[in-house]
Amino acid sequence: MSVLFARRCFAAASCLAAALTLAPANAAESPSYAAYSQGRYLTALDLAEKEASEGSKEAFTLIGEIYSEGLGVSQDLEKAADAYAKAADLGDANAQFSLGALVAEGTGVKKDLRIAADLFERAAQSGHSSAQYNLALIYLNGRGRPSDEAKAAEWMQKAAEQGLAVAQYDLGAFYQFGRGVPIDKVKAAEWTGKAAEAGLPAAQVEYGVMLFKGAGVAADEKAAFEMFSLAAEQGNAVGQNRLARLYANGVAVKEDPVQAAKWHLLARAAGVSDFSLDVLLAKLSKQQREAAEKAAEEWHNDRLSE
Repeated sequence: MSVLFARRCFAAASCLAAALTLAPANAAESPSYAAYSQGRYLTALDLAEKEASEGSKEAFTLIGEIYSEGLGVSQDLEKAADAYAKAADLGDANAQFSLGALVAEGTGVKKDLRIAADLFERAAQSGHSSAQYNLALIYLNGRGRPSDEAKAAEWMQKAAEQGLAVAQYDLGAFYQFGRGVPIDKVKAAEWTGKAAEAGLPAAQVEYGVMLFKGAGVAADEKAAFEMFSLAAEQGNAVGQNRLARLYANGVAVKEDPVQAAKWHLLARAAGVSDFSLDVLLAKLSKQQREAAEKAAEEWHNDRLSE
């Protein structure tokens, strides 16, 4: 089991959540958003500029998104930041969050973590889950705000309760290691499990370990196998390694050296070494080794074609 800071790159600005949810309450009534949803980006931009001139904060946000992503136009982060700033001043939480992300990374505007924190807090107060998550990271790291683990845990909890999987995963770590909250293995497992159920591969691996060991949750090797399988299929190298070990030792699944070798080869190619599985690989017959290599190659090709 790894420690909190090894699990996630909390300190890097690039680790800040950066997804914009373009869904204003009046989206159904907005011609610009209708055009945007249909992929008619230049039309959406023209309509949004007209709506923005009439005072629509959501229209300014849409303009920012179009320029930020370069949708139908050349990417222009300065224009994106300007549009987001206008929408943020009008109180749009999506714009406050998106401008905060630009300011945090210094893209299109001068980097300033204190201002980014202010923007995230404004959006977070309006219930924006990704802003709440970012604000939690800022308090955790003491960059843009004084370090305060209790506040970090408070904002992480708010984001997690809204169903943000990365927040659920990190809140599980807060409870696991006692960061801003008392150590509570049951709550750690509960929140990690929610993130795993939401499909986050790292959480699936972590929850699989908890299930396997009975840490904060009833021990269930079969359920652990399922978690490792889900993570492995998504390309998580640690999950692939865990799954290989189960196949190699016949734990929770019938012993299968070819399957063990397949997942070990994939995990090893991604940088996860395991001497005991290297030994297993060396002991395979030529036919078994070829079957494992073929299975690994087929899995890899299937991933590339997705």
